[in-house]
Amino acid sequence: MKTSHIYPGAFSLNSYITVKGCSEAIDFYKKAFGATERGRLLMPDGKIGHAEIEIEGSLLMMADENIEWGNKSPQTIGGNPMSFGLYVKDADEAFQKAVDAGATVVMPIEDMFYGDRVGHVMDPFGYKWMITTHKEDVSFEEMQKRSDKMFSGQ
Repeated sequence: MKTSHIYPGAFSLNSYITVKGCSEAIDFYKKAFGATERGRLLMPDGKIGHAEIEIEGSLLMMADENIEWGNKSPQTIGGNPMSFGLYVKDADEAFQKAVDAGATVVMPIEDMFYGDRVGHVMDPFGYKWMITTHKEDVSFEEMQKRSDKMFSGQ
């Protein structure tokens, strides 16, 4: 059998995050999003040098903050410009589960003009999650019409 050019269980493009408190983050993602831990590698000091979890069939790789290597968490750098988009079968249920696990509501869950039901939460480690269920297929043309209507206040 030939070895693939892509790591087993990964996709062409994957997320790799740096977390202050990686072990605690893994526990949170298990509670909030039903993550399954695939494995972790520990550094001599006990911090996580690399870990992998799976959420809804997608791989998320992570490691503890390591300032010496230039790996800084959102808490250390004072914020984070990125968001995770997580599609689930029931956005309302998953949103509430994340909040119950300790996430903070950024945007309450609602139906959006582009056909998704979406709510945003911030996890305790500085990452924003858009929890989404797709409800309606909408063309870009129709999305633009709906967007224009929304921004015009109609």
